[in-house]
Amino acid sequence: MRYPVTPDGRYFVVRGRLWRCTNPGLSQDERGKLTRELMQARAAVGRAKRAEDEDGVRLARAAVNRAKVALGERGAVWWTDGAPDYNRHLARNTSYRAWFASLPAQE
Repeated sequence: MRYPVTPDGRYFVVRGRLWRCTNPGLSQDERGKLTRELMQARAAVGRAKRAEDEDGVRLARAAVNRAKVALGERGAVWWTDGAPDYNRHLARNTSYRAWFASLPAQE
C-alpha cells in the first residue's frame, strides 16, 4: 500500500496523520538490516503478548523502539535545516496543511 509522501520526503500520511519516513541517508544495506530487526522485534511483541509475558512484551517493544530510532522514524530528526518534527501530528494542523488539502480524498 502506498501512502502520500510530503513534498520534502520527511513524512507519509495515514488517515490524515503524519508519520516520519526512514532516513534517506541510510545505505540500502543498513536500511535492510534495520528493517529486518524491526520486523523481528514486532514479531517478538506478538509472541510475548500471546504468551502473556509482560517482561517479554516490554523487552520486545524496546527493541522495536531501538530499530525505529536507528531508522530515523523516531528520536532525533534526520534533517538538518532546523524544521520542527511533526511526527504523529494531524497534517491539517501543520505547515503541510495546504499540501494535504490539495490531495484527492483518502479513505
